[in-house]
Amino acid sequence: MRLLTIPISHFCEKARWALDRAGIAYEEERHVQGVHQLVAWRAGRGTTMPVLVAGDRVLTQSEQILRYADEHLPPGRRLFPPDPSERREVEALSRELDEGLGRDARRLIYVVMFGAKDQMLRYNNQGVPRWEATALRALWPLATRYVARHLGITDRTREEDERRVRGTFDAIADRLSDGRRHLCGDRFTAADLTFACLSSAVVAPPQYGVPLPQPDELPQEIGDLLRAFREHPAGAYALELFRTERAASAS
Repeated sequence: MRLLTIPISHFCEKARWALDRAGIAYEEERHVQGVHQLVAWRAGRGTTMPVLVAGDRVLTQSEQILRYADEHLPPGRRLFPPDPSERREVEALSRELDEGLGRDARRLIYVVMFGAKDQMLRYNNQGVPRWEATALRALWPLATRYVARHLGITDRTREEDERRVRGTFDAIADRLSDGRRHLCGDRFTAADLTFACLSSAVVAPPQYGVPLPQPDELPQEIGDLLRAFREHPAGAYALELFRTERAASAS
């Protein structure tokens, strides 16, 4: 069982968390941006990570990996509820977050971290092959241009994506304001796991699957950005899920 990842990727954290939660043993193979496309193509004819190679099955999307993990759990613990109407709600919210928060938070944190090269590389390159880490450092200007083009980063990205991420956080906080325990009711589902993972780009939970830079380690402007999202009710909810559900999955 091989899980191919970009170590800091919040989509890859979705896969790690789900597999850990289901008690599925796997070997994680980590790669840097750019190289990951070649590795993903060789493994499953895709260009994104995570990729799970499970015997003769190759799963190339994080949602597919969550569903694979669910196959190993009893109905009461599955991330996608057995009840059809509940499952549709979970699926719809998870996909909305993937397409919105997943994109926006990733782009936002890349923009602000481009100016903190040493911290970025130290955390980005955890566990990757040495030649990949060396090449990424040597080719940093080219790599940042590649990422900017790949993600569609412009001069207005910081302002626009910060506004969109905050809008998503507001919507999540409003959803939880009626007193429900979790996003789709009283049980922890794929929607909660997805929100926690995708928000991690801007809240940097200490229980993440690989170490992330904490606010006090970063330049003040970046640290203040993370602290502001941590203090938001939705950010606090994401951090609590990492403290409880993620920590329990990793133990």
